[in-house]
Amino acid sequence: MSSSKHSSTQAIFQDVDHDPVTSALPNGDIPYTDHAMDADERVIVALGYKQEFKREFSLWTTFCVSFAVLGLLPSFASTLYYGMGYAGTAGMVWGWIIAMLFIQCVAMSMAELCSAMPTSGGLYYAAAVLAPPGYGPFAAWLTGWSNWIGQITAAPSVDYALSAMILAAASISNPDYVPTSWQKFLLTTLVMILHTFISSMPTKWVAQFNSYGSTFNMIALVVVIIAIPAGTKNEPKFTPSKEVWGNITNMTDFPDGVAVLMTFVGVIWTMSGYDSPFHLSEECSNANIASPRAIVMTSGVGGLMGWFLQLVVAYTVLDIEAVIDSDLGQPWASYLLQVMPRKTAMAILGLTIVCGFSMGQGCMVAASRVTYAYARDDCFPLSRIWKKVNDTTQTPVNAVILNTVLGILMCLLMLAGDVAIGALFSIGAIAQFVAFAIPIAIRVFFVGNRFRKGPWHLGPFGPAIGGIGVFFVLLMIPILCLPSVRGENLTPDQMNWTCLVWGAPMLAVTVWWVVDARKWFKGPKINVEHAIHGVEVIVNVGVEVEDQPSESEEDGQVSTGKPSK
Repeated sequence: MSSSKHSSTQAIFQDVDHDPVTSALPNGDIPYTDHAMDADERVIVALGYKQEFKREFSLWTTFCVSFAVLGLLPSFASTLYYGMGYAGTAGMVWGWIIAMLFIQCVAMSMAELCSAMPTSGGLYYAAAVLAPPGYGPFAAWLTGWSNWIGQITAAPSVDYALSAMILAAASISNPDYVPTSWQKFLLTTLVMILHTFISSMPTKWVAQFNSYGSTFNMIALVVVIIAIPAGTKNEPKFTPSKEVWGNITNMTDFPDGVAVLMTFVGVIWTMSGYDSPFHLSEECSNANIASPRAIVMTSGVGGLMGWFLQLVVAYTVLDIEAVIDSDLGQPWASYLLQVMPRKTAMAILGLTIVCGFSMGQGCMVAASRVTYAYARDDCFPLSRIWKKVNDTTQTPVNAVILNTVLGILMCLLMLAGDVAIGALFSIGAIAQFVAFAIPIAIRVFFVGNRFRKGPWHLGPFGPAIGGIGVFFVLLMIPILCLPSVRGENLTPDQMNWTCLVWGAPMLAVTVWWVVDARKWFKGPKINVEHAIHGVEVIVNVGVEVEDQPSESEEDGQVSTGKPSK
């Protein structure tokens, strides 16, 4: 350990045994600082990190960001093809509620981890700390890369869907206009650049912007849920319940049960934003309580309101094939024109577009914090650049810019056709789900009594709930990779390329680990000064203190927050 100087006359020790955290600090070590700390800073320091952000997010504004990332209305509009197109109305209503029950298990288990480890590294940090001795760095490596891939595909996929809706609105206004792939790409690029500027603003401004956007999202969602059944032009207004719930319109080459499971991709992609409070926890006050609450609020409120929207559409849609195969190229716009007067349909489409912009913004903010956290631990090439916090805005501007450039490059997939760009949606779902499942599985099956619960926890039900969530993820991984057709009908343009576009980068980083990364990557990098537990140190101004590494630190072990006595 390098020696260091302190500006204070006395080092203030922070005993992790007195804070409800599960820490990456080596066994027996405790951090110390040269100033008094509030409760939030004590927690983050006990986890091994300096307090670098201003804590200007509250429970409400954190929930607003995650609900904006969830973006129920634009998410539903973007993924209507999967829910309705695979199994019809029965797949929509049954698929959503079944998937949501399992997703709640994943969300609650994640909230429990967040309460014990409220750091922007999130799932990656948890995997490193909880993994069996010797496996922490590899678990963190896989979790971090899968989570990062899912995060950086979120904003491009949302902004692509947003651009498609904007151009569909233009097509409705001018029937002679047919959007081209290049126009979609350029519009998506413009939207991403706008999101880059907003995400680079000071934390307080970002929190306020997302608060307004999320509030608008919720109001618009309620308006749409009421407006569609009230204003539908069709007679009779509603399809009989027997047909809505009982008739599976299977538009795949698989059995009905598999087709319903395939509709889960829309639910999973829509609901993947509930991890955002984890990544914003270093900017949130009272983080080890507020952040897990925001996770559960997001998944619970989002799941319930999303199901109401599914019911509204399922009871009012007339011709599913016409919606899916419309020349507009956007099923949500096609559906609205089918069931609503033209002006009303355009108004609802406009609300969806505004909500989609807010959603893309939330995705950009969350992804930038993940990139910053992983760069802080030197996971990426040129990490010293991406982990820099801007002195003026106190936000990770370089990480935002990196994500934007990568997102624009990924959007080039749209020039290869709808199936290629559609892979972004499946990648986001599978990458995030795998990242969610790894630390939860470790906590359930390997940790035992080593897990130190935070103030928000599931009590004795934690392992059972986590186990159910992990089982669901294992079931869904192959389902998310299935194409809608098989046999002679399976052609390259009908192939589900998720297994390649997600699997190839994950295979590459695994090979990188085996060949090189295992030699230098040791998991989360502690950036606070720390000393062996029990050593009393009085530090005078200008006097250097040598920190001696503990035996466990030399071995690369991580602790569970209980220093040895």
